[in-house]
Amino acid sequence: MKTETDKRRTALITGASNGFGMEFAKLFAKDGHNLILVARSTERMRKLAHYLQDEHQLEHVCVITADLTRPEAPREVYEQVKDSGLEVDFLINNAGAGVHGFFSETDLGREKAIMQLNMITPVELTKLFLPDMKRRNFGRILNLASTAAFMPSPLLAIYGATKAFILSFSEALSNELKDTDITVTALCPGPSNTMFFRRAGAAHTRAANGSLSEPEEVAKDGYEAMMHGETRIVSGLKNKLQTSTSNFLPDMALAATMRYMMEEEPEEGPTGEAKHEPSEEHQKQ
Repeated sequence: MKTETDKRRTALITGASNGFGMEFAKLFAKDGHNLILVARSTERMRKLAHYLQDEHQLEHVCVITADLTRPEAPREVYEQVKDSGLEVDFLINNAGAGVHGFFSETDLGREKAIMQLNMITPVELTKLFLPDMKRRNFGRILNLASTAAFMPSPLLAIYGATKAFILSFSEALSNELKDTDITVTALCPGPSNTMFFRRAGAAHTRAANGSLSEPEEVAKDGYEAMMHGETRIVSGLKNKLQTSTSNFLPDMALAATMRYMMEEEPEEGPTGEAKHEPSEEHQKQ
């Protein structure tokens, strides 16, 4: 009979149907933990759930279809978890989105949905599950921030601001919980080979067509940091170096660099003159 110490734990992962979320699910499954997968793409999650359950002989893999841009969604997810009889030991607030463009020209409705998804939803899910973790005096929370949290982000202004919020929130909460066996980790990846740029309308920017981190590497960095109780992890040496410069470079210089990276890079025509058609997207879909 299993004892309390060798009981399998349960991880809830938002944005679990692709990208970092899918890679987190694989890591937890490999270590034998139960899964609660949350995203809008029901069919993708079901395929992933069946594969991971068969591959790793998991006791429970629960799929919850939810649009986390809806204000009601966090409470609905929490209630479904309660109804399932599972307790969340690892909360992975991974789901997020951005929109590319000048703030004066982008759609306010879309930006409000992004703010709900990137900030309010992880805050509310943490608010709902944290009391249960405190009652058991165990929990690991990972919030997806970004290297964009360390500097102004022209052409991704709302996204960058939401990630600065998540970083600050995570580090403050980590301090509040320092006398418990509950930890909070902020994972800060740089540009990565996920669907983020395409969905944000930024697939032809310099950042999207430059050197991209692979999602499995980013998830592994975040997973290991969370399991060790680290408060912040910047994934990748290049990104560590970039974020370290934010401590001494002026914000205006940082903003100029970020704007350059988020602009579309013109191609050269046969005469060497710049063409302004967007380059071919080469990131993985």
